[in-house]
Amino acid sequence: MISKTTIDKIFSAVRVEEIIGEYVQLKRAGSNMKGLSPFADEKTPSFVVSPSKQIWKDFSSGKGGTAVSFLMEIEGYSYPEALRHLAKKYGIEIEEDNHELSPEQQDARNFRDLLYKIHEIANDFFRQQLFDTEEGRAIGLSYFHERGLNDATIKKFQLGYSPEQRDAFTSHALEKSYEEELLEKAGLSIFPENRAGGVDRFRERIIFPILSFSGRVLGFGARILKSNVKTAKYLNSPETEIYHKSNVLYGISQSKQAISREDQCLLVEGYMDVVALHQAGIENVVASSGTALTVEQIKLIRRLTPNVTILFDNDAAGIKATFRSIDLLLAESMNVRVLLFPDGHDPDSFAKAHPQEFVKNYIAENAKDFIRFKAEVLQKEAGEDPIRRSEMIRDIMRSIAQVPNPLQQEVFVQQVAALLKVSEQNLFNELYAQSATAQQQTKPSPQQPKLEKVENLAIDTVNPLLVLEEKLVELMLKYGDTNLRKGAETETSVIQEILNHLDEDECELLNPLNEKIIAEIKAGLENEELRSGNFFLTLMDEELNGHVANALIEPYSTSDWAKHNIYFSKEEELVESIVRDVILRHKREYVVKLIRDVQERMKNGEEVQPAEYEMIRNLLLLKNNIDQELFRIL
Repeated sequence: MISKTTIDKIFSAVRVEEIIGEYVQLKRAGSNMKGLSPFADEKTPSFVVSPSKQIWKDFSSGKGGTAVSFLMEIEGYSYPEALRHLAKKYGIEIEEDNHELSPEQQDARNFRDLLYKIHEIANDFFRQQLFDTEEGRAIGLSYFHERGLNDATIKKFQLGYSPEQRDAFTSHALEKSYEEELLEKAGLSIFPENRAGGVDRFRERIIFPILSFSGRVLGFGARILKSNVKTAKYLNSPETEIYHKSNVLYGISQSKQAISREDQCLLVEGYMDVVALHQAGIENVVASSGTALTVEQIKLIRRLTPNVTILFDNDAAGIKATFRSIDLLLAESMNVRVLLFPDGHDPDSFAKAHPQEFVKNYIAENAKDFIRFKAEVLQKEAGEDPIRRSEMIRDIMRSIAQVPNPLQQEVFVQQVAALLKVSEQNLFNELYAQSATAQQQTKPSPQQPKLEKVENLAIDTVNPLLVLEEKLVELMLKYGDTNLRKGAETETSVIQEILNHLDEDECELLNPLNEKIIAEIKAGLENEELRSGNFFLTLMDEELNGHVANALIEPYSTSDWAKHNIYFSKEEELVESIVRDVILRHKREYVVKLIRDVQERMKNGEEVQPAEYEMIRNLLLLKNNIDQELFRIL
């Protein structure tokens, strides 16, 4: 187990905005930072990070917590894995409370952890083969050097080599006590039924590790160098529990910071395109990892930026892939530009043939918006043929129909009208026809069950007692150690004041999470410790973390009214009056609940004791007194 001292060091060192900023493009919003949720499909940012409180809250999905809980959500880490990742990132040495893990604990590691571990072992093996063996240097390393890569770039992308020996890696892994079943399920080895022993899947190939956002090895892409072998030029890892190629972008781990910083993502086709552009100093680039671009991959990019420039090959296959990618990107509300390099060049060769600044300027100056790009390409094919020209316009309008935003659609239609000398009205008619066709295609078929009207639909109402309970807990979490009635003989803390109220009235809490929080606060008081917000964020309870983050974080920031000489008191300046007000309101609602409970029993014909009538009379008097204290109009 990781020691409490180490955990405290990690929480002291970590910056939640740095960790989340590697996954989500964050922009300043008052004292907070905001971005698009990585957990929900949204167009308006509702993901809030508080650098001052070191917490985050996703108002789309309801998730929230610390940097640790964020990594657990987005990477699937366990609590100790997230802590170890952060310790490594911030250079913190991990201390263990106990001795080395027992063999039983080692055996208890789950299969997913083993998959990650065996990929690390394989990655280290392939890199060692590239640099430290004669075969690797003569074949793999010399190939990378011939392609213009220097050793720094090769190491940055952790490139490797799998030797010609049919079971080099398999034997290496088996010697380390990894089982055949794991190697086969990881897609690293093949064990044919008709022969003894295993075969390396990637043997005699150069290796491109495919990494997650945080840099974990998920799988591999591999290229064969021999031209006289009848096999696929490129070979990727098969789908596994940790590797789903449609969800991964090659180079995202090395490029994420540059993409966010530049607010622009360059999208290329191949591994070498990514690596070569990085070496040329252009680092905001990713590739679709050996598959056609997918919606899941686009969502990865959109965490960092809404702006994409496609850099595909200038051939028939590349242009076809570009057209398909354009429509997918537009449907996900991305801003799309396209650049085709001069004939005979791809991003790799172009980056090697020109200086860095020239390449950067060329991309910036020659990238076209998707309308101009499609028009230029399709016009070459259509010529002056009116039938083919009308089909060209329909093709462009099909792309515009993918755009979810009507205002953007209108601007694009105006651009097409000016560019192709077509009336806007005709273009809008075609756009409506395209949209109607798309809607018709998504309608339920006659065989599908129809939705039926639901009678007497019940609508949940807000429970004011629960709202006030949440506010009481929020005040304890935010201002628990703040002293009330300073200087008076009965000076007390916010925590003690609220607990006194709850205990005095024997209030039953409605939310089980609030019960857990208050139980922890009371346990702290027994040890002469005031436990407020930060204490709960270090607990290994994801649900509790989210609940506490929800209480601590402010989703909105007030405008700077001071510049207009208009001043407002801040909540922290009014803690004492707020606590008093909320306690009174909670007491009132609790009294109302008790009265209604008895009245409900009477309504149902249940027997009511004389003492209960007296209780209702006293409760009504108490309610009236509270109303007067709250300045209610009776």
